[in-house]
Amino acid sequence: MKHRVVGRRFDRTTEHRTAMFRNMVTSLLQHERITTTTPKAKDLKRIAEKIITQAKRGTVHARRLVHRDVRDAEVLQKLFGPIAERFKTRPGGYTRLIRIGRRQGDNAELAVVELVDRSAPQTETDGDVEGAKESK
Repeated sequence: MKHRVVGRRFDRTTEHRTAMFRNMVTSLLQHERITTTTPKAKDLKRIAEKIITQAKRGTVHARRLVHRDVRDAEVLQKLFGPIAERFKTRPGGYTRLIRIGRRQGDNAELAVVELVDRSAPQTETDGDVEGAKESK
């Protein structure tokens, strides 16, 4: 029975799984939007929310705790700078999960994980949709 067991194993060792999610969190914070499978996205969301909450504190201790998972110095600066300021008043829910369909090769369900209120420019598909609306 799986009482009180949280998280999935993804058929990986603990070390592999930990490294995978550390890389995914770093990529999410760097690009503010990543595409992955839905189960990984759900687990990533939990980890990312905790890291952003730590970054909002802004203390040296919080920076050291986050540095265990986010080893890139530029991403750490971005996290404790603009990202922490952006979410300062938000009590939680820093990420959004959008299901986008299935992968061509293995039919795995895909999802986009992105930061809410992200400041990145719009993608090409967003611009095409807006252009289509204006021409009507």
